[in-house]
Amino acid sequence: MLIDTHAHLFYPDFINDLDEVIDRARGKNIGAIIVPATNLASCEQVVKLCEKYDIVYGAVGIHPHDTAEWDESYIVNIEEFAKERKIVAIGEIGLDYYYDFSPKDKQISAFRSQLDLAADINLPVIVHNRMSDDDTLEILSSYCGKGLKGHLHCYNAPLEHAIKYISMGYYISFTGNITFKKADDLRHILRSVSIDNLLLETDSPFMTPAPHRGKRNEPSNVMLVAEKIAEIKGMAMQEVIDRTSYNAFRLYGINGGEGGKYTYKLYDALYINITNRCNANCVFCSRKTDPSIKDYDLGLKKSEEPDSSVYINEIGDPAQYKEIVFCGYGEPTIRWDVVKEIAAYVKQEGGRTRLNTNGHGSYINKKNIASEMKGLIDEVSVSLNTISRSQYAELMGIDQEMFDVMIEFTKQVRDSGIEVTMTIVDLPEVDAEKAKKFTEEEMKVKFRVRSYF
Repeated sequence: MLIDTHAHLFYPDFINDLDEVIDRARGKNIGAIIVPATNLASCEQVVKLCEKYDIVYGAVGIHPHDTAEWDESYIVNIEEFAKERKIVAIGEIGLDYYYDFSPKDKQISAFRSQLDLAADINLPVIVHNRMSDDDTLEILSSYCGKGLKGHLHCYNAPLEHAIKYISMGYYISFTGNITFKKADDLRHILRSVSIDNLLLETDSPFMTPAPHRGKRNEPSNVMLVAEKIAEIKGMAMQEVIDRTSYNAFRLYGINGGEGGKYTYKLYDALYINITNRCNANCVFCSRKTDPSIKDYDLGLKKSEEPDSSVYINEIGDPAQYKEIVFCGYGEPTIRWDVVKEIAAYVKQEGGRTRLNTNGHGSYINKKNIASEMKGLIDEVSVSLNTISRSQYAELMGIDQEMFDVMIEFTKQVRDSGIEVTMTIVDLPEVDAEKAKKFTEEEMKVKFRVRSYF
């Protein structure tokens, strides 16, 4: 699916037919639209649009045109808006020296304050730059090393600046302007930039691509931008769509409407992302640095953990999947009551369930949860990881005693009649043969090796 990373759908241009605009976008295979605010009033409008339309995501911030009355107290308001679930960036922010709508010092002050906020709350930024190339580059460069990520939208700076931005981890995008007759300089930059550093956008209602120049722009036209990129770079259209959509996922954590935050599909199973919290800190787990798999962003703050009804709604008919698997980047039994509620629904509707766990659930819940699994969980996969207690502690980042906790839990589940598989990760320092023998001969359950990559 295509992703339009920049469309101002709160503008009056869309007041009479926004439902139809969204429908046309869906009809053009657009799975997500990011709507950046420009002032505090539009921040509120963006949040409402995110609530109303499933494919709309938002960014909140103050555009340089609206910084004439900038006050540092605005940061508090922006931060509150940024807590909303579908807000994925701070933006549109930046500098614009083409118009005289706001003094330079005000623009720079607002820009820096919002960059500080983005760095503090770990959100990417959407940057506006017009006739302010050097200052924009200098300011963004000063944030190197602070973990700030971002997107230079409607790119119109020199190629050498684009190269520097990309080296800093930023993405760039072009609008319908690359279809204009007098856009050879932009097309030259586009040819020189890897597809791995590009995003798609329309900048609706502005920058309408040919052959529709002079008319209102809208997200459905992002297809025309993608087609021009494919033509200029000599690439297949589908590759442009796939690569830019993956870039949007990497930057913004959205994946074109295919789910992924709470539930995600792998092969013929549906996986349930219950929590990112865990009592262990495994050396092979990336939950703290990059909680993603395939094209799915599984990053989930405690404040974002929904109740069982959200998961049940996303599951729909569980019988359409081979199995429903409780597995994310955390230990699902931390939210055992939620797991039970979801599992009860799945079993009632004729589905099959599997729980992937580190085997510490009874310890975490201070009760024997294995005894509560009968009729709810069909299979349990337990992370054995190694049969050495000391190595287990090193790999898991926990006390050695938790190895015994895991073994006892596994026996309780096995003895309750539930199918059990114990697994290890294919690390060179782990003796897989010994683990297999221990699992099959002593524990008398199935054994599987999980790929590290």
